[in-house]
Amino acid sequence: MEKLSSEELMQLEDRHGAHNYHPLPVVLSKGEGVYVWDVEGKRYYDFLSAYSAVNQGHCHPKIVKALTDQAQTLTLTSRAFYNDTLGVYEKFVTEYFGFDKVLPMNTGAEAVETAIKIARKWGYEKKGVAENQAQIIVCEQNFHGRTTTIVSFSSDTDASTNFGPFTPGFIKVPYNDLAALEEALKQPNVIGFLVEPIQGEAGVFVPDENYLAGARTLCTAANALFIADEVQTGIARTGSLLAVCGNCSCENKCEKQSTFVQPDILILGKAISGGVYPVSAVLANDEIMMVIHPGQHGSTFGGNPLAAKVAMAALEVVSDEQLSQNARKLGNLFRSEMNRIIASTDLITKVRGKGLLNAIIVNDTPDSKTAWNLCVAMKENGLLAKPTHGNIIRFAPPLVMTEEQLMECVAIIEKTINEYQK
Repeated sequence: MEKLSSEELMQLEDRHGAHNYHPLPVVLSKGEGVYVWDVEGKRYYDFLSAYSAVNQGHCHPKIVKALTDQAQTLTLTSRAFYNDTLGVYEKFVTEYFGFDKVLPMNTGAEAVETAIKIARKWGYEKKGVAENQAQIIVCEQNFHGRTTTIVSFSSDTDASTNFGPFTPGFIKVPYNDLAALEEALKQPNVIGFLVEPIQGEAGVFVPDENYLAGARTLCTAANALFIADEVQTGIARTGSLLAVCGNCSCENKCEKQSTFVQPDILILGKAISGGVYPVSAVLANDEIMMVIHPGQHGSTFGGNPLAAKVAMAALEVVSDEQLSQNARKLGNLFRSEMNRIIASTDLITKVRGKGLLNAIIVNDTPDSKTAWNLCVAMKENGLLAKPTHGNIIRFAPPLVMTEEQLMECVAIIEKTINEYQK
């Protein structure tokens, strides 16, 4: 087969694929650890990690081996039958995160939809809300996916315009505003609060230190479910196993120390498979999860043997390689270095984040192209990142990164900023 150039491959996508993404102009063909290579062989640092799906690094050998070994044995049975890996995985993942039950799915958006269904059914059957009257509180500027139900409560007009009619049953409140949440919880038929512990897609907004714990307390008082969407923030990305862990200092898995905020429903995806295979999960205790009965929810691929083996291997890597601790240490270093750079430039005004989920704010309007142009320039210098919301650049490298590699990346970012000012 003739080897195609980057330009030819981009033209193929443009000609034959739906135009639902606007990628950076680079065509990748190989990945290993913190690096990716384009089709011409140029190496880059990956500072996006497939939107935090590749926390364990590209093509981690342990995860890839779990996939290939299982792929040669049994890939899919559907849930019409039992298989010999699902129960083992369910025991593993529920013990890992401290819940009674897991409902396995494939993608993050599927997991969010699953959590919404479980919460509504709990509201009708356990809380006693009248049928079809349940309300779930969500936050402004949220990102939970792009299915029809989810975009019904999105603040992003690109995600919602001309996709109606929309699904009712959602109340929007400002993020990081406990007073607004408290008032919303007083409205009739509220059965839950769905929240990202850190709003990643919105530009890495980290809430006040007491926000999540305060929201948990308010939900408990109102007999409403606290639903944590950790699809992007979970699996060690923010310096602890889950972002709701706060500044947990446990050595491996979360040991539920004093900073831990226990969700009623936990939504996971992305890095639960290390980016090797689509896996997502919804976890809850029996009182909530057992409202779902046969025939009421499911997925042909959800809980398949490949997914089960891959997810177990991916989570073992997080513990074995102490990725939470590495993310916490390198995140502190990265923000310190960014603040040093910010002090010497007018181009960047702020850095914010937690662990290795960070963003810098470009000193320009959201409708400008400055952040995009900076990302293109960083690409030329050997680092890949992507803007979000116009003038924000998100930085989320694989958590297997070393301090030496991180400092090389800081040098690339600094060089790009300095050159751009000239």
